[in-house]
Amino acid sequence: MSLAVVRDLREGRSPATPEELADFETDVLAGFVLARAAAGLADGTIRSDVGHLDQLRAWFGRPLWEMEPADADAYFGSVLRGTAKGTRLARAQALKTYFLFVELRHKVEIHNLTGRVVECPIDELNRPRGQADAALRIPPSNDQVDQLFAGWRAELATCRKFAPTARNFAAARLMAEVGLRVNEVRGLDLADVKWDLGRFGSPSSTSSRRWSTRPARQARKSTLSSTGSAATSPQPSSSRLTASRTWPSPTRSSTLAAAGPGSTSATSPTPWPSR
Repeated sequence: MSLAVVRDLREGRSPATPEELADFETDVLAGFVLARAAAGLADGTIRSDVGHLDQLRAWFGRPLWEMEPADADAYFGSVLRGTAKGTRLARAQALKTYFLFVELRHKVEIHNLTGRVVECPIDELNRPRGQADAALRIPPSNDQVDQLFAGWRAELATCRKFAPTARNFAAARLMAEVGLRVNEVRGLDLADVKWDLGRFGSPSSTSSRRWSTRPARQARKSTLSSTGSAATSPQPSSSRLTASRTWPSPTRSSTLAAAGPGSTSATSPTPWPSR
């Protein structure tokens, strides 16, 4: 057996140009955004991470995969020394996530292009420390909630601006009693609350699709009565209304039955309006 000289094929490759490295850096960032979106993160979270990376890139002046622990020490120890703790934590976490993505998917490619072995510059020594105690949220008791609204209600008589104070009180009371979300409350209108349906009203605004369909059933009955249709039309057995359900119309059935056997079947369904 004879020995042969093994040559590295990368020696024959031409070095990557600055334009190629810039295009590759853009592709890496686009892949990072797509991977985070595939993981199910919200657009705001991804936008925040990209914003942190942009500020790091603007300070560093070179591709982020060239950062070393000494660069991270200078940035987090000097540039961000006086910033809020949450800002330093979020920026460090964004940088760690970016390097995790680069190491998993582009480590070999970056080594082939630049000869550099990618390694995260955030380690156990320069990693910004956060709060050690977990934030435990204990919900208030019923007595505390009653005390809050009792004092709030008493302030309505002496407040400087009654309208916004009463609006805030009504919104908070509605969220506490019914369990509405903030976006659902802000989409409600006074006409959406059906006062004749009991204590909880039964809001039916377009922003609150999870409410009861009782107002829709009452609106359907009044519509049929005003148009002259039979008031004793069959009602759906389920409380959930869908646009695809159909119900036979007695008026149409009698008309088709009188037309004779050549007409459409007398039991042919007629679309029933669900709203």
